Amino acid sequence: MAVLHLAIALTVLTLLLYKIRNVGQRPPGYPPGPPTLPVIGNLHLMSGKHPHHQFKKWADEYGPVYSLILGSRVVVVLSSAQAVRDLMDKRSAIYSSRPDMYIGNLTCDSNRILFKAYGNEWRQYRRILHNILNVKSAIAYIPYQDLESKSMLAAILDEPQSVFQHMRRYSTSLSTQMIYGFRMERHGDPRLRKLFGIVDKVTEVVGAQAAALPDVFPILQSLPAVMSPLYHHARALNDEAAPFYLGLYLDAKKKVKDGVLTAPPFVASLVKAQETEKISDDIASWIATTGLEGGSDTTASTLAGFVQAMVLFPEAQKKAQEAIDRVCGDRMPEMYDMDNEKAHYIRACAKEALRWMPTAILGVPHAVTQDDEYMGYRIPEGAMVVYNVWALHTNPVRYPNPRIFDPSRYASDFLSSSDAARAADVTQRDHFGFGTGRRICQGMHIADRSLFLAIARTVWALQLSKAVDADGNEITPDPDNLTGGLAVEPRPFPLKITPRSELRAALVRKAWKDCQTLLDDGGQWREVPEGVVSAAHTGTD
Repeated sequence: MAVLHLAIALTVLTLLLYKIRNVGQRPPGYPPGPPTLPVIGNLHLMSGKHPHHQFKKWADEYGPVYSLILGSRVVVVLSSAQAVRDLMDKRSAIYSSRPDMYIGNLTCDSNRILFKAYGNEWRQYRRILHNILNVKSAIAYIPYQDLESKSMLAAILDEPQSVFQHMRRYSTSLSTQMIYGFRMERHGDPRLRKLFGIVDKVTEVVGAQAAALPDVFPILQSLPAVMSPLYHHARALNDEAAPFYLGLYLDAKKKVKDGVLTAPPFVASLVKAQETEKISDDIASWIATTGLEGGSDTTASTLAGFVQAMVLFPEAQKKAQEAIDRVCGDRMPEMYDMDNEKAHYIRACAKEALRWMPTAILGVPHAVTQDDEYMGYRIPEGAMVVYNVWALHTNPVRYPNPRIFDPSRYASDFLSSSDAARAADVTQRDHFGFGTGRRICQGMHIADRSLFLAIARTVWALQLSKAVDADGNEITPDPDNLTGGLAVEPRPFPLKITPRSELRAALVRKAWKDCQTLLDDGGQWREVPEGVVSAAHTGTD
């Protein structure tokens, strides 16, 4: 009997060794990449700090399409605009899923649309969002953008040391108005702090190297929870986020049902969609969260990058000021100035900010749903596909001197972000900050306007320059000092902010004072702006 048990044990061990013998190796025919080690593949080469720089180095060494082997997972990295167009766009039917994101899905009970695999459920939610985040809705939100940008400027004048918090409040208050129908009046609003606390923690935990291990070695997903601290952390995030987001949605839904709130279009349309699409309150709250998290975080991070660029490249700031002065003089910029060719440099500043400091610096990974071939390489079903945003945005052929902030790159580019993304000529794609293929951001129209107005009014009213230390030495911010995780942004840095003139400072304060007549004692709109109400009644393309 002992001999039999030994034979069985040896057989099991042999089968196990046979099964894992190729784990970590790059099979023949796969895209090239760095040398691998048994079992772990290239895991030992994954840098925890500034991984985007390492990904670009590999692109320079192995070409626009290369592969990484991370345990049992194959990662195909695309580092040229043409490769992204050929696969993510033209073959989007099979390149629009998500890889298994075990830890990410634990943070939301698999309900966050950002992490959902491509399929009927994802398409349903995407369709609902499309009917809400369309061009008509983007135009309807202009009153919100106008008021909140004036509020932001006045706050920066009064409290310049909190410039980044004011920009976060600006982008978040825009999102909460568009989605739930309420403003966040102060950057100290506890709901704002909670929201960004959740977003920051989720992007950090999902982007952590340890979060990839259960995906690379799926057997780790079967370990007892007590052996996985990251498991408890992710579940705690879900326990914090789910009731918070559900509460925001249910409060707005009740107002719609009671006739108190007929706008904004997002909530009004989502309540209708609940009935026609047969979705629960929990799911509806996560659909709303897609707009909240995406709209608030990305816009604020891009504006932080823009501020840093103005400090580091004063000549670009001077050109932006000259451009807006030619159009507006001492009149505060308005949204209609966006269509004035003389103000095109400001639109170019927004494009360059999205290129120069991309938030999703390595994109959000896709997954291919069937075997494919490209450039003679095999791409296996289930492979993670990364569009290497940093490499795309720092390609010296497409963008000479790529780490210089130079809006004149877009001197002849009058396309919106949406039109540029759909352009037949891939060289007309301005940047990849809004994603690719069928998962491209649906709020691009809104983001373009929010960025234009914030940038135009900032350079019109304010002078941004380097701070000085106690010894009188200038403090130069480091553009590589970024937050970590799935999404990045410059870490806060000291800078000097002064009004360009006393007249313009006074005009900013007067503009914000005039806005008070539109708000009640709680800082909320007395009446929903007419254009927003009209959009709420249609709620479709």
